[in-house]
Amino acid sequence: MNADERSPVPEELRALDEEIAGLPKLVERRFDPGVRAVVVAVGVMVLVAAVLLPWVAGAPGWQIAGGEAGYGPLPRLFTFTLLGFGVAGSVLALTTRWWPLAWLCAVGCGISTVNGLWAIWSRQIGSDTGLPGPEAGMVLGVVGVLLLTFTWAGIALRG
Repeated sequence: MNADERSPVPEELRALDEEIAGLPKLVERRFDPGVRAVVVAVGVMVLVAAVLLPWVAGAPGWQIAGGEAGYGPLPRLFTFTLLGFGVAGSVLALTTRWWPLAWLCAVGCGISTVNGLWAIWSRQIGSDTGLPGPEAGMVLGVVGVLLLTFTWAGIALRG
């Protein structure tokens, strides 16, 4: 049934009818990232490269995520949030272009940035006692997820 086939709405309910007619548009909000889609794609590739590089004592990020290399809970938590929000969330949000996913990626990547900084800090405070410190992959992961945080925030706020 289209708008022409509906029965006439009484004058006192016309505003409510117009508000209800606009609800699908509010629920199904989509975003157009424009050039920022390329920035997100490059950021995701940086995160994938970061997971392949050494994080702690020569162990790459994927080994820390898989539990093969145990260097404390914070580096492992960072790998989970980095892969979940930074990689999977970004790919899903760019594919669907659903606005709430852009917000989820912005907030999740922000949380992941804090987790990454904590992970680096946790490795640095023990490095003077002989514990292995953070390596290039972990630092690159923090920089990449920080880039995605601000990019997704810009996309979500514009939507």
